[in-house]
Amino acid sequence: MPNSLQPIILDNLTTAIVVIDTGLLLRYMNPAAEALLESSGSRYLGEPLHLLFNIEDNHLFPQAEPVAFTQRESLLTLPSGHTLTVDYAVTPIQNGQQALLLIELQPLDRWLRISREEGLLSSQHHTRALLRGLAHEIKNPLGGIRGAAQILARSSDKIVSNNIQECTGIIIDEVDRLRNLVDRLLGSQQLPNVGAVNIHEVLERARHLIEAETEGSIIFQRDYDPSIPEFSGDREQLIQAILNIVRNAAQALNESATAAPKILLRTRTLRQITIGAQRHKLVCRIDIVDNGPGVPSHLRDAMFLPLISGRAEGSGLGLSISQSIINQHRGLIECDDTAEQTTFSIYIPLD
Repeated sequence: MPNSLQPIILDNLTTAIVVIDTGLLLRYMNPAAEALLESSGSRYLGEPLHLLFNIEDNHLFPQAEPVAFTQRESLLTLPSGHTLTVDYAVTPIQNGQQALLLIELQPLDRWLRISREEGLLSSQHHTRALLRGLAHEIKNPLGGIRGAAQILARSSDKIVSNNIQECTGIIIDEVDRLRNLVDRLLGSQQLPNVGAVNIHEVLERARHLIEAETEGSIIFQRDYDPSIPEFSGDREQLIQAILNIVRNAAQALNESATAAPKILLRTRTLRQITIGAQRHKLVCRIDIVDNGPGVPSHLRDAMFLPLISGRAEGSGLGLSISQSIINQHRGLIECDDTAEQTTFSIYIPLD
């Protein structure tokens, strides 16, 4: 194999590769490892391995003379405090006279996430197919009812009383209301207006709108990555998708009377991320984090389905519509709910 191909292959592997010397100093890590470990290889080059991550089995290399071995389901802790469950394999290699150790990391969390995302996308697909069939069955008779009511209303001046005219008006209004509900269930039927999107402009627009609605009662914090490039998308639809999530967070904070309510808007770039069944070299992640009461346990598996709401007056369409819009941008929305905070993460491919 030509030597020029080796860096290309390593840089495009989905397996995280870390190379250290026998003194446990970092010598190389590929982009998949940088994404997994949330660190830059150039920053930690030559640094001790424990600055990059700690692993639960302290005897990472227990042999006086390094030998190849594999460890299953080990807990790996990053400097940020995040933990990962990984399988890893260590293989001694030689680079001329220098003895090195090649570590292959297989994140189990990642495969679980991919499986969960595939299930979520499949659920979205089947739900939308069901709604299309339901909409067809509902809208056809609604059209006939509305037409008959209009004919009756036009002739009512001569042959029926004002009470009948009032009733026909009610029929038309209610038919229109049901038709609008069906249209909302299906999401926007307009073709996307694709153009260059700056994700921070989108987030700022959503923030300003919610600050106006809540009259400044919620503290907004921002942690933006200015290196995120513009990408192709529908700006107005993305504003709607993010606005639905931020508004849900604000409503939860107000209704729960959370002390010192706050919402964090955070952006980051991720490399070599799989969304559903497709791997992307570069992805934008938007985190919307609130310190509210969290998502009720009975709603966690169904929160993105239409008509599912934790609020008595909620329509249950906001998250479903947001997920549909992000799906149209080849992305996905996930929720991570803990006792301290609720995080909605939006992944949008940039490649």
